[in-house]
Amino acid sequence: MMNNLLRSKLKQLVDSKSFQAIIIGIIVFNGLVIIAETYFRGNDLLQLLDRVIVWIFVIELVLKVAGLGVKGYFSKGWNIFDFLIVAASLLFYATNFVSVIRLLRVLRLLRMIPAIPALRKIVDALMKSIPALTGILGLSFLIFSIYAIIGTTLYSEVLPAEFFGSFHESLFTLLQVVTFESWASQVARPIVNEMPWAWTYFVSFIIIGALVILNLVVAVILSYLGQEDDSNRDKQLERLYEENQEMKQDIKEMKQLMLEVHKLNKDN
Repeated sequence: MMNNLLRSKLKQLVDSKSFQAIIIGIIVFNGLVIIAETYFRGNDLLQLLDRVIVWIFVIELVLKVAGLGVKGYFSKGWNIFDFLIVAASLLFYATNFVSVIRLLRVLRLLRMIPAIPALRKIVDALMKSIPALTGILGLSFLIFSIYAIIGTTLYSEVLPAEFFGSFHESLFTLLQVVTFESWASQVARPIVNEMPWAWTYFVSFIIIGALVILNLVVAVILSYLGQEDDSNRDKQLERLYEENQEMKQDIKEMKQLMLEVHKLNKDN
């Protein structure tokens, strides 16, 4: 009985908004400490603060496991994500590989995602949209490959080899074009000066690759974000419907009871 009461209290604690706000504040403070370490490397105070933050995360993990139970805690993917980051921080903290320690410190900032519902919602939508994006990514690779082969065939001798000298170099150049990074002055105009009709190659690729494909990706992700909102709304409507049905049943029972009392008084 005492253990159940303690677990209930701990569950209320870890689920409370104030507890979550404190953890978010610590994660933000952890980010500030990491940033400060890039300016003051080897500072004893910053290293001490980093150790304290790690142990605060350990205490948070222990409280959550105690409050939710081992099965309840590990039933959620984001809790497993938190556990792996904290466990890795402890496992590699005493290592001599400084780069590993710094990497894990940066990865601890990812705990901001499960801590903030809005960020968690976006990442969940991204993960759910991966199967739908597979076809779009396959189509993108096909289009990039076709244009890379054309570019290598036609323009390998017009520009230096680093642009269209081979298939993989052409892919990288097309990535530069599709992101609009100096594509006109560095890539397109020198080729158009030599081959005036080459503008059709770049214009068609930008329309297909940048405007169509990228917008398809955005549309798929937005649709999954909308599906989550629809799902939450349906759950709320279902809960309201169930509460309404229960209320109707209670009213019906009360009416039946009142009729029986009225009938009993009438008989007397």
